[in-house]
Amino acid sequence: MTPGYKLSTINFMNKSPYLLLLVFTLLFTSCTNAQEPSEIVDSEDQPERVDGLELKVLSYNVHHCNPASKPGLIDVDGIAKVIIDSKADVVGLQEIDVNNERSGKHLDQAKELARLTGMEFYFSKGIDYKGGAFGTAILSKYPISQMETLYLPEETGTERRTLSIITVEFPEGKKIRFGNTHLDYTSDDNALAQAKAITSYFENEALPVVLVGDFNVEANSKTMAHLDKTYNRTCAQGCPNTFPVVKPSKAIDFILYSSGFGIQTLFHEVIQEHYASDHLPVLAKLRFEH
Repeated sequence: MTPGYKLSTINFMNKSPYLLLLVFTLLFTSCTNAQEPSEIVDSEDQPERVDGLELKVLSYNVHHCNPASKPGLIDVDGIAKVIIDSKADVVGLQEIDVNNERSGKHLDQAKELARLTGMEFYFSKGIDYKGGAFGTAILSKYPISQMETLYLPEETGTERRTLSIITVEFPEGKKIRFGNTHLDYTSDDNALAQAKAITSYFENEALPVVLVGDFNVEANSKTMAHLDKTYNRTCAQGCPNTFPVVKPSKAIDFILYSSGFGIQTLFHEVIQEHYASDHLPVLAKLRFEH
């Protein structure tokens, strides 16, 4: 704007006070219309907020706390660190030694892992082993009850396998049943028989079920096809490989949950931890809607 133009405008405004008032009125109205407040939406029209319990679940074959790269070494602290770093709420562990000669007559790995992680625990013995026991364990940040061990069918000459079961109780009284297993590796037929025993056990269960473990079969097996009829996998869109720990070539470790209870998978992750065991740990986050 040139000085001459400004001067002429000021002179014009001075000579026309009513016109000046009209100009300011029009400018004010224009600005007001340009900044209309946002429309208020009735609360009944807004999407309903979905509340619910969120639970982080870990499944981990710990190879009796023996790092695959260090034969003979027992590193319970290494496994505990994986669990703590995962921030899991409930954990299913497979291949746990308790007071045996391989890992130490005075070392109860289930109890020690519970102490190191500050969690409650339940151990299920699969077999007697070297003067002690060998089996699976469950750890939980929440109170547990109704601990049970179900012995699974076995073919002659194979190792006895189990399903360990607990009830986990969350704040406000919500409960789930949590199962942890380690199926037979010798044949899909034997693993299938064991899977059928598991689904039969939970057939009339009124609470939601979360089932984890080393199933020793791959995603396209008869065993997993049977389990898929009752449970949803957290890796439904493809299951990343979990074994062996170096250059894993197959997925045999899974986390499953009951269908029909409004449970959702928020994420599924195979943790890239290559030291502590011969398997990679599997972590998933679930939402249980109220």
